[in-house]
Amino acid sequence: MNAGRGDEEADVVVVGGGPGGSTIATLVAMRGHRVVLLEKERFPRWQIGESLLPSTVHGVCRLTGVADELAKAGFTKKRGGTQRWGANPEPWTFAFSISPKMTGETSYAYQVERSKFDQILLDHARHTGVDVREEHSVTEVIDNGDRIRGVSYRDAAGNAGTIRAKYVVDASGNKSRIYQHTGAARQYSEFFRSLALFGYFDGGKRLPEPNSGNILSCAFDSGWFWYIPLSPTLTSVGAVVRRELASKIQGDPEGALKALIAECPMISDYLSGAKRITEGQYGRIRVRKDYSYASTKLWRPGLVLVGDAACFVDPVFSSGVHLATYGALLAARSINSVLAQTTDEATAFREFEQRYRREYGVYYEFLVAFYDMNVVEDSYFWSAKKVTSSTSSDLQSFVELVGGVSSGEAALATTEALTQRYKSRSGEFASAVGQLVANKEQSMVPIIKSSIVKSAMQEGAREQALILLGHDANPEAPLVDGGLIASPDGLSWSVPA
Repeated sequence: MNAGRGDEEADVVVVGGGPGGSTIATLVAMRGHRVVLLEKERFPRWQIGESLLPSTVHGVCRLTGVADELAKAGFTKKRGGTQRWGANPEPWTFAFSISPKMTGETSYAYQVERSKFDQILLDHARHTGVDVREEHSVTEVIDNGDRIRGVSYRDAAGNAGTIRAKYVVDASGNKSRIYQHTGAARQYSEFFRSLALFGYFDGGKRLPEPNSGNILSCAFDSGWFWYIPLSPTLTSVGAVVRRELASKIQGDPEGALKALIAECPMISDYLSGAKRITEGQYGRIRVRKDYSYASTKLWRPGLVLVGDAACFVDPVFSSGVHLATYGALLAARSINSVLAQTTDEATAFREFEQRYRREYGVYYEFLVAFYDMNVVEDSYFWSAKKVTSSTSSDLQSFVELVGGVSSGEAALATTEALTQRYKSRSGEFASAVGQLVANKEQSMVPIIKSSIVKSAMQEGAREQALILLGHDANPEAPLVDGGLIASPDGLSWSVPA
């Protein structure tokens, strides 16, 4: 066996160099703590999840100090989303500027090539003082029973080493095995048990200005497509189908994707002059399945989960990187507070888990209502997802995960109450969209007034405002009675006055 670095010590070891891992590593290092980040691959590398939300760009990334570098990278600006969804056959568009807290210069996000975006975040972590080690795979988690004490690893040359730390952060993605050391299980959503088949195209059409950078989500009988303009010529295109229709994506991937594109006239038209990329990082047609889940525990003493290691929900509203970076921010605040001995561990991480689960729950609720809008009754895919006809088992995982805890609302304690809540909110949202489509001036007022949209945008907009405005922002209220609030610099927790 080759000699490694021996037995080292650090304050925090982060496993995984994606957006969640690089963000928490940076935020903890900014408080002067020793942070080692272990990434099993060599960057740049391909990754799914190319569409961002404003709270990541103008909130978390501004707090870490990387926002200006992202602005120079030339990523496509995304001002909202365009949907061919619901009862109306015409596409409709929402803009991030519907939120008063995201108007003006912060009412956009980016469509990003993750190989470039993740590289920028990881390099920024290095510049902030994080000891970043690529091609380092974790081989063992050091668990002495009462808490996690560090990890052992092996590098690309076969050298072994051990790092003992006060905290280990699992940011190693959906294929993580480290999360099991929390004593948790992953609960997969029965409601979103779907599969995605996706690839990349050169030369696809763009939406008319000013919406050319929007993500386009287009429903069709077998499911829905995402159409993400990554550059003026590069487009990420994926079809999401329900598990019961898995036969549509089996066999030849090329033929399967072509057949699904042919089912959706709008996507077929947008790709009419495009060619699928067949070389390099974008040359493969890929499949992803069972990607809506959450861990039953998000931390234990010495270990915390962020990003896809913790949870992920259906990608129709581009919430993946948002949940990863928001979870990283919450976890960083908890770690920084405990290391500074300003908050006890149980209190700090209770705040982390309550807020993280609430945000996951809000997006889950939004997405169920969003799916329920589509009233193509002769479509098996959509009728199978109708909340009003689902059985209690369809929502079992969600109720167990967030019922009554994430939001503090007793209405989420039973499946029956939850179903009725979804039914009313999806109807309200569908009505708002109907008014939007009918309004020739494209007024966003009906969408603004929709309670489901307010809930989905509230926390990201609040964090964004706090980071942008600092002391000039409205005083923050705790999420629950007796809870904590962010410190003035946003890096730890404080007790509200």
